[in-house]
Amino acid sequence: MKRFNWQIIFGLSLIVLSTLFYLLHYSIFRDSHHILLYLIGDIAFLPIQVLLVTLIIDRLLNAREKSSLLKKLNMVIGAFFSEVGTELLKSFSEFSPQKDQIGKDLVENNDWSNKAFSYMSKRVKQYEYHIESQRANLEDLRNLLLGKRGFLLALLENPNLLEHESFTELLWAVFHLTEELTCRMDLKQLPETDCQHLSADMKRAYVLLIVEWLAYMKHLKIDYPYLFSLAARMNPFDPNASPIVK
Repeated sequence: MKRFNWQIIFGLSLIVLSTLFYLLHYSIFRDSHHILLYLIGDIAFLPIQVLLVTLIIDRLLNAREKSSLLKKLNMVIGAFFSEVGTELLKSFSEFSPQKDQIGKDLVENNDWSNKAFSYMSKRVKQYEYHIESQRANLEDLRNLLLGKRGFLLALLENPNLLEHESFTELLWAVFHLTEELTCRMDLKQLPETDCQHLSADMKRAYVLLIVEWLAYMKHLKIDYPYLFSLAARMNPFDPNASPIVK
C-alpha cells in the first residue's frame, strides 16, 4: 500500500511539473497554438511509444534476461547430474524391463546430431514406461537418495529454479520418492499394492529424469562441447561407458 501511494504521489508530481513548464512557456511566448500543436502531437505518438516500449523492447529485454537466467540454471542442472542425476538414471534403469531397448535408443541409435536429439526427445515421451519396484534392490536406491538429500535440499533453496518448471517438477518427484522410501522400515516385505504404488512414484521420477537429461545433453552440445564430450562418454544408459577417449 505504501509503495502504491508513493507511485501515485510521484505520478501527480510529474503531471504538476509538466503543467508548470507549459505555463512557463505560455508566459514567455504567449503562443497557445504552438503549445496545443505539440501537445496533441505528443499525445498522438504516445500509443506508438507504449507499443515500442512495452510490447517490443520490453519483450526483447525479458527474452534476453530469461536466456541468461536459463544458462545459469543449466549450471545448476549440470551440478545435479554430476552429483546425483547420472547415478540415479543408472539405478532406475535396473528396475525397468525396458532397460535394453531404452539403452539401445539412447546409445546405439543416437549420433548426437540435432536431428537425433529432436527424434529422441519425441521418442522418450512416447515410451510405454514400465517400472517394477521389486525388480532390483530398493534399499540401495533409498541409500542413494538419502545420501544426496542435503544436496537436493540446497538446490531447492535456489529461487531461480522456479523459472525452470520441468526441472523443479523433477526435483519434487525425486523428493517425494525419497520420502516414500524413507518412511518404510522394511522394503523387502511389502504388499503388492504398495509395490505398485512405489513403482508409480519411481516411474514418474524416471520419465522426468530422462527428459531432463536429454535437454541438458543438447544444451552441452550447443554451448559447451568439451563438457558434452565427457557427458557422452559417461552415458548412463551405456553399460560400457568409460571416460577414456578411444
